[in-house]
Amino acid sequence: MSSDFTLESFTVETSDGVKLRTRLFKPGPNINIKDENFAVVLVHPYSVLGGSQGLLKGIASGLALNGYTAVTFDMRGVGKSTGRASLTGFAEVKDVVSVSNWVSHSLSIPKILLIGSSAGAPIAGSAVDKIEEVIGYVSIGYPFGITASILFGRHHKGILQSVKPKLFIMGTQDGFTSVKQLENKVKSAAGRVETHLIDGVGHFQMEGPDYDAYMVDLIVNFIQSL
Repeated sequence: MSSDFTLESFTVETSDGVKLRTRLFKPGPNINIKDENFAVVLVHPYSVLGGSQGLLKGIASGLALNGYTAVTFDMRGVGKSTGRASLTGFAEVKDVVSVSNWVSHSLSIPKILLIGSSAGAPIAGSAVDKIEEVIGYVSIGYPFGITASILFGRHHKGILQSVKPKLFIMGTQDGFTSVKQLENKVKSAAGRVETHLIDGVGHFQMEGPDYDAYMVDLIVNFIQSL
């Protein structure tokens, strides 16, 4: 696989001193690089329920195979990252901002697409307008439902009020958000908004490895439209 993509590990320090284990996926020498000035930062599912960057390896490597630099990281309190996970994900917004700043400054990449999976979607959404280099946002299974909103409801405003282009991907059988709840939320969203529904698919099923290639295709098409 080394000729297809390369994988490097780094430690990124946040503004409040947390050290985040970070992985950089880059197109290999046999892959045509689509845009040297562009990277994708992926935010993993809920730390408290066992979410980690490992869940995003399939998508990140798929993006590298398609010619895009991709970055995953373990949020605070996960894996080899220091600090403690929070219940509502607001401390983790600092993690997203810090990793994105590292990508733009240390890697000299001026354009970033933020992707959040499950609970990573509201966390990434709250970070979008805190990072000048972010030019778009993709959500995979944003938990907009009533129960999930007890934890993540205060994040909704951040992404819905942002004018940056956004894509919401969801299965029609998502147990956390109904299609109607998603539609009602995006009606109020500013700027360019797209939704992509996957018929008959549940929340965790969509996040599984069987759908990694499908997600990569959707993300690549969205990148090309920016």
